[in-house]
Amino acid sequence: MPDITLTTLVLLCLAAAAAGWIDAVVGGGGLLLLPALLLGLPNVPAAHVLGTNKAVAIVGTSGAAVTFLRRAPVRVGLAVRVGLMALAGSMTGAFFAAGISSEVLRPVIMVVLLGVAAFVLLRPSFGSPTGGDGTDRPVTRARIVTAIVLVGGGIGFYDGLFGPGTGTFLVLALSAVLHLDLVTASATAKIVNVCTNAGALAMFAYQGTVLWQLAAVMAVFNLAGGMIGARMALSRGSGFVRAVLLTVVFSLVAKLGFDQWNA
Repeated sequence: MPDITLTTLVLLCLAAAAAGWIDAVVGGGGLLLLPALLLGLPNVPAAHVLGTNKAVAIVGTSGAAVTFLRRAPVRVGLAVRVGLMALAGSMTGAFFAAGISSEVLRPVIMVVLLGVAAFVLLRPSFGSPTGGDGTDRPVTRARIVTAIVLVGGGIGFYDGLFGPGTGTFLVLALSAVLHLDLVTASATAKIVNVCTNAGALAMFAYQGTVLWQLAAVMAVFNLAGGMIGARMALSRGSGFVRAVLLTVVFSLVAKLGFDQWNA
């Protein structure tokens, strides 16, 4: 446990709860949790911050996944297959990450996210359970393969290579490829995230870069936030998830723009 003040610990726990809520609803909780850890632990090596972040996040994601599984129609087998491919993709992306400049990737991701935001705004029926965008059509074998290879492998590769917004991209891609409403897509994304977080955490633990005592305290709040977020997503439906999705997307664009400006 690092030597931190009680005020810092309280703020980190509140950030963990908020991140768990965001992650459960639409993904992207790491956009809040990781910066909070970096600010709260300025003298801790980056590897320990990343490892602690994963140890906290996997608890909240797992709790949200369990909550969703009890009440949402999730195809667990398919979600696990996508998750295992995402794990492989993430490891591959991490292998190439050292040779890629984040200054080059930031503007590209910003353009992609703005395109995503425009699509969601211009297609109010996207991700709704009413079938306005085709969510009532049967899922073909080709779409299942696409989800496993492109959504799992592609977004997993992006997660290992760069990272920010992975959960949000998963929700959008799963909704589009598998004709899922946004609530079911969020539930499926949680299972995929559990798989990728487990792989990353195993590596960080092997390297000894996890602050387990701090992570245990923060994980309690992250779990509570995740379970509350999952229940709110289930009770309020796709419209609520859509609003949070747009908020997270624009927040991510703002953060990437700020990082690019200060690079």
